[in-house]
Amino acid sequence: MKPRSHSRSAAVTAIVLISSSLAWLGAQQAGNTVPIDPDDIGGVVSSSKGPEAGVWVIAETTDLPTRFARIVVTDDRGQYVLPDLPPANYQVFVRGYGLIDSRRVTAKRGQQLNIRVDVAPDAKSAAQVYPAAWWLSMLPAPEGQDAQKTFALGMKECHDCHQLGNKPTREISPAFAKDSSSSLEAWDKRTRVGPSGPSMGAFFQNLGEHRKAFADWTDRIARGETPSVAPSRPAGVERNLVVTLWDWGTQKDGRSDMAASDTRNPSVNANGPVYGASEMTDALTIVDPVANKAEVIRIPTNAPPLNSSFNAAPTPSPTWGPDTWKRAADPRSIAITADGKVLVAARLRENQKQPAFCGQDSNNKFAKYYPLRQSARQVTIYDPKTKQFSNIDTCFSADHNQISKDNFVYFGQNGSIGWIDLTTWEKTHDAEASQGWCPAVLDTNGDGRITQGWTEPDAPVDPARDHRIQFGCYSVTVNPKDGSLWCSGIGRGDRKLMRLEKGPNAPISCKAEVFEPPTEKTFGSGGVEATSDGLVWQDWRVSGEFSSFDRSKCRTTSDPK
Repeated sequence: MKPRSHSRSAAVTAIVLISSSLAWLGAQQAGNTVPIDPDDIGGVVSSSKGPEAGVWVIAETTDLPTRFARIVVTDDRGQYVLPDLPPANYQVFVRGYGLIDSRRVTAKRGQQLNIRVDVAPDAKSAAQVYPAAWWLSMLPAPEGQDAQKTFALGMKECHDCHQLGNKPTREISPAFAKDSSSSLEAWDKRTRVGPSGPSMGAFFQNLGEHRKAFADWTDRIARGETPSVAPSRPAGVERNLVVTLWDWGTQKDGRSDMAASDTRNPSVNANGPVYGASEMTDALTIVDPVANKAEVIRIPTNAPPLNSSFNAAPTPSPTWGPDTWKRAADPRSIAITADGKVLVAARLRENQKQPAFCGQDSNNKFAKYYPLRQSARQVTIYDPKTKQFSNIDTCFSADHNQISKDNFVYFGQNGSIGWIDLTTWEKTHDAEASQGWCPAVLDTNGDGRITQGWTEPDAPVDPARDHRIQFGCYSVTVNPKDGSLWCSGIGRGDRKLMRLEKGPNAPISCKAEVFEPPTEKTFGSGGVEATSDGLVWQDWRVSGEFSSFDRSKCRTTSDPK
């Protein structure tokens, strides 16, 4: 796949398989003939040094309904098998550390194909296929803990969209270099372009003097400097992987989520399509890995276009022009229900045009308890059988989600957790009857329940009253051990982990707890999952860690500090 200069390349999904067809490779006889089936391509890869072990053999084709690639790794004798290929003509080539990419050779199934490859003549030539992280390792971090934290916070924003260290990011394109007096000026310019330009440029400027390190990094690379250490080739069980890739979506997609099955029952949608939410192009993208075909479905919406929010600025892209990611539906997350329908969080209307039952003056018990004045996204459900969408107008903002054993789908948002009872929805198609939500209120007065009249997040804690907290919820999970809901915060510096117990009579039975890691060095929360033993796992996208949390070991769960 060729790298592209815009922030997200043509969307590709990869499914990694452990292929049983490679199991017998270790028993093959020496020589240049490799046993293959009629739908395989096999052979030996060698260079002037002899057989090349641990290098990738890649077969690509555009003969199928969508672009297809299959990748395997050679064994100790340089032997490979590209197994179970669909009927097509393939372009086959070799890539490996320490080598120059071989020329592409046309091949077809059932063919013995021995491939000759050249050893890289120098370090610069060899480094062209090194992973982006190897090139990024040449960029020094600043000295001092505070400066390093600021640097990590800024880099997190970069990594949201870019693979720093790949060719488009480690080099200054002529378009930016020609009118710049220095590499630093070129960096300042390149970070201000495209739909993320205003925010991207601001984050880069926040790095202050350390911006010069980026300019120096690209200057050193332009002068021929390369990573000092070469990456290791795949070894051991790493060589057993068979990677298959399909193109899907469009070249301008910004993928935000995908699903292949109901997470509670992986037999749902067996051998069926994979569904993705392309947030930046208002699309439900589909790839069928059995039929090797892809499809793009536009998500219908009455929402006005976004043209100034995060990742939707009209700022021209040097590749795609202005309004690259102007959009309206803004789909965010995907889930597959028990009956194989596809649930999508998307903008269906203006944020402030809430249903009447969301307000405090309605008779809705959730609205009376905690009214919601706007919602950024609602929920639409796509039925693959009828190819129709049905909308659920939610008071809460729908985002990433998880479906519980009792068929509730939960969504995290700022300040509360919302849910849809999917069973009720399928029976009634009544949006109000199917949804609910709760704020996060701590039992700070210690009476074992939550009482209205709590103090608000911007007020000091009153030991005689309960206290509502504000929190972000990038990701939500259901703890299978006790059914509690857990939210991992959002934001570069966020450290919160929030637990919500719905109780038997939500919303009045809802009760929250909040936790933070014991060390300040852990920050930038992201995803969250809970395992059957009750442990809650988080990934920390800025400090670069995974953590597990065992609530049963807490001496107290009610201390607001």
